[in-house]
Amino acid sequence: MRMSTPLLSHLRLPLLAAALAAALPAAAQSPDAPIERRMSAEEFMAAGLHKLEPAELARLNEWLGQTVQAESRRTAERTEARVVEERRGFLSARDGERVDARLSGRFEGFGNGRSFRLDNGQVWRQIDSTTLAGVSLDAPQVTIAPGMFGAWYMRVEGYNTRAKVERVE
Repeated sequence: MRMSTPLLSHLRLPLLAAALAAALPAAAQSPDAPIERRMSAEEFMAAGLHKLEPAELARLNEWLGQTVQAESRRTAERTEARVVEERRGFLSARDGERVDARLSGRFEGFGNGRSFRLDNGQVWRQIDSTTLAGVSLDAPQVTIAPGMFGAWYMRVEGYNTRAKVERVE
């Protein structure tokens, strides 16, 4: 005989949550397997899942599969976005988006071989002979934009001069 009082439903929720938490790592490995195959018989009984009717168990399996797939997709998207951002400017990255940031510290103009650390942690080095003399700015805004043939160019806000740079960190 099945009892469905609010008290029993309330007590079943923590057990169900614990069962799902235990099943998620396994679900990530085999998202199509039903929960009753992912858990040991003892875990299944201890979680109270044996009390579910077949339709309830089917719905739980459907929800668990969808949740694992959605979380896997979100994790993959976040990882891809982070990798693209971290690798922007390196040849192995999918380039094409400009970098808008501030220089960390003082900018004393362009000069071949100078390194520029940005507030986002990236470090870029000038690789051409462009100069911008007589400039002294504290943490100016810069834009580093892709050019042709994999080249990148840095421009300091307020100046039209741009220097060819390469990312070194």
